[in-house]
Amino acid sequence: MQNYIERGALKIDAQLDAFISNEAIVGTGVDLQAFWAGFEKLLAELMPQNQALLEKRESLQSKIDDFNRENPNYSMDEYKAFLTDIGYLVQSPPPFSISTAHVDEEIANMAGPQLVVPINNARYAVNAANARWGSLYDAVYGTDVIDDANGAEKGNGYNPVRGQKVIEFARNWLDIIAPLSEGSHIDVIGYRLQDGRLICDLDDKQSTGLEDTSQFTGYSGDLDSPDCILLVHNGLHIELQFDDSHPVGKTDPTGMKDILVEAALSTIMDCEDSVAAVDAQDKVLVYRNWLGLMKGDLSCAVSKNGKSFERSLAADRHYLDASGNEFSLKGRSLMFVRNVGHLMTSDAILFKNQMIPEGIMDGVVTSLIGIHDIKTDRQTKNSRHGSIYIVKPKMHGPEEVAFANTLFARIESLLGLPAYTLKMGTMDEERRTSVNLGACIYEAKERTAFINTGFLDRTGDEIHTAMQLGPFALKGELKSMPWIQAYEKDNVSHGLQAGLSGKAQIGKGMWPIPDNMADMMKAKIQHPLAGANTAWVPSPTAATLHALHYHKVNVFEQQKELAQQPSGLDDILTVPLMDPQNKPDLETITNELDNNVQGILGYVVRWVNQGIGCSKVPDINNVGLMEDRATLRISSQHIANWLLHGLISSEQVLESMERMARLVDQQNANDADYIPMGPTLSESIAFDAAKALVFEGTSQPSGYTEPLLHAMRRKMKQFLASQ
Repeated sequence: MQNYIERGALKIDAQLDAFISNEAIVGTGVDLQAFWAGFEKLLAELMPQNQALLEKRESLQSKIDDFNRENPNYSMDEYKAFLTDIGYLVQSPPPFSISTAHVDEEIANMAGPQLVVPINNARYAVNAANARWGSLYDAVYGTDVIDDANGAEKGNGYNPVRGQKVIEFARNWLDIIAPLSEGSHIDVIGYRLQDGRLICDLDDKQSTGLEDTSQFTGYSGDLDSPDCILLVHNGLHIELQFDDSHPVGKTDPTGMKDILVEAALSTIMDCEDSVAAVDAQDKVLVYRNWLGLMKGDLSCAVSKNGKSFERSLAADRHYLDASGNEFSLKGRSLMFVRNVGHLMTSDAILFKNQMIPEGIMDGVVTSLIGIHDIKTDRQTKNSRHGSIYIVKPKMHGPEEVAFANTLFARIESLLGLPAYTLKMGTMDEERRTSVNLGACIYEAKERTAFINTGFLDRTGDEIHTAMQLGPFALKGELKSMPWIQAYEKDNVSHGLQAGLSGKAQIGKGMWPIPDNMADMMKAKIQHPLAGANTAWVPSPTAATLHALHYHKVNVFEQQKELAQQPSGLDDILTVPLMDPQNKPDLETITNELDNNVQGILGYVVRWVNQGIGCSKVPDINNVGLMEDRATLRISSQHIANWLLHGLISSEQVLESMERMARLVDQQNANDADYIPMGPTLSESIAFDAAKALVFEGTSQPSGYTEPLLHAMRRKMKQFLASQ
């Protein structure tokens, strides 16, 4: 039984109440009684609106289902007229430009990688915040960016052959980032400072300098023998670090031990898709870690090479300019917090004995905590412009963005914050948002700081929206079909048309294979080329490597060259169905089913049994893929769609699930904390969850996985507590 504290018409879980009273609100200047009274008033106003929006989602979906069943061969003009008539498609707003003010440089005027990490894991959160700077040498040495040929294997200790390959790779990149007037960085035998300029001595006894002398911005150490030289290119900084006693530096003629690159400019601390937070206990952990980040005192215990130590948030980095004046650069990534969407409710707080929308609770509590950052005089504050950055996911169309905008305004009033302190990041990951993106941005034009695409959730919603129309194509084919290309292109076009360039981030989605950096380096340069000034990466190492793409492409110059007029509505609305004349054979169908099922089980068993919301999960071929609820949504909806249209049978699905459950248990056999589904699958809560996600997939709201996952995780927590 939960223990509640009564405050007016509210009942607050005792754990959450104590956290708010004794930790979150202390030092904010917000009165505790006024806070709860204001929260109650906010809920009375907004809970009915939240519910009405969810009911409209279901009403629209029901009308689309009926239309698709009755008009399977509709024309595009008929389809658009229908969607307009029911209010799914809305009129575009008049030309406008966002007026978002007090936005930090990392968002408005810089281009670089973005991390997304589960905030309930303090180690991930600290590592992500500290990933503002990354070692290029370490990132290259430890990944497949360079090959193992000719004795360059990684091995257990330092391999000087591989180390030399790393140095050559890095020097070649320096030629791109900071080209010399003559020659190459590979030929430099010494770096020194003279008369406020960087001098590079070459091995032919000649000296040269930077082609663009303004790229040298500072140094640390002695002027005659600096231990760090700071360069800048495309708004991103690079540190050349020197130490001739270092194992690497002493083998380098320049004494260079490493190249540090400015990498993860921003990080989304996630309360949503990558987090398994199902009750008040879980939510307090989420909020406490956000509080530690905003107060700057979050730390975590780390064990490495047999030693244990505390890892804390990085300090700012300090330098001298050419005239000897001190200056500093931020040592930490700029942090957003991603709240949950409008769908889920939480019993952590009851209003008139009703569970409240979890998204409203997240908005109020994370904003309260954000006050610790904007009111501090710490040098290392998150926002130097007094803003709190909140990403809102899974919003369906302009009405829901308008509701979020109203929610943010009410929170500002409740907490005594200036209007538009709360900045909004809008995830363009639902179909009704994609086809009305300009109108969505318009509804939050005073506080928009971010728009981002999300292929996996967007695909899950695509399948659910057109569930009744016919069987969808193979998952691998969906990525190359016209709808997704138009969606990605129009996201940037709408952002540019709405004046986001120089004011907000236009983002792209995740690279899903954290162990495959060589392919990432080939593929992910397309994101800055597309005009996106940020894109998601799965690790600090990936951020360090992806940062190189923003040196190769000047995104803001690229944006000037791109067409700002969106043009892909017809393509976006073209449902990516299977070609009825080219249906896959039985072997292909079985392989697709097994792949989907294995991915579902591999993710769900960790979510339900261990409370892990995001992790690197081995796929059917034992390739580690980053999985979260978005990947689960597309896989479960894809199977549900094929079941509905008879491509597969329930018996086939169950047989695949039983085989894949045994495989997933084998893949996790070395995890001491893993709770297997077998041998008796009928007794596994996680296995039941996976079955429900598939066989009840057509009836889940918008195809979301959260309702079932939350219920099953709570059931598992109760079971574990009883043991």
